[in-house]
Amino acid sequence: MSICLRSDRKLRARRVGLALLAGAAALACASSRGLAAEPMYAPDGALLPPADYREWVFLSSGIDMSYRDGAPMAGESMFDNVFVDPKSWAAFKRTGLWPDKTVFVMEGRGASSHGSINKHGQFQTSLMGVEYHVRDTARFKGGWAFFAADAAAKPAALLAPGESCYACHESHGAVDSTFTQFYPTARAIAEKAGTYHER
Repeated sequence: MSICLRSDRKLRARRVGLALLAGAAALACASSRGLAAEPMYAPDGALLPPADYREWVFLSSGIDMSYRDGAPMAGESMFDNVFVDPKSWAAFKRTGLWPDKTVFVMEGRGASSHGSINKHGQFQTSLMGVEYHVRDTARFKGGWAFFAADAAAKPAALLAPGESCYACHESHGAVDSTFTQFYPTARAIAEKAGTYHER
């Protein structure tokens, strides 16, 4: 084999190796970006949904919660499951505050008491909708915004600042405008940090 052919083969091998390394780095970067979950937006302002949110930090679950007086609305029962991106959770554990670019995901799931061997209580069923609470101080007046979609894979529409959720969270959020009072592990961290305010 000539030196030229041997060099050519080495060059091709080196290029393949570099391509594999680049591919691995890109995959790691994409994975890291997914877990860090800095909010990303469509050209129309809709929030692009994070595909891996169920791998995020699970904060809490509630069933049939309502923030209004009177009897609950008639209809199906529903669970709310709340997740937050790992990068923001790590910062919150250090400071007791939710940092810029925090993304909360609240998925609504149906509740059923009839299925398999269950005799009492309720369990979660199909996805009914997804809501997002996002902190992006450069983008939103007041720093926070809300988005909603009827499916986890769909871009979520921005809810107008006049929607009641903004005023409600502003008035009753225990840490900034977040309902940390309903996330027991996070609540303990905020209380210890002195950032918790009962409302």
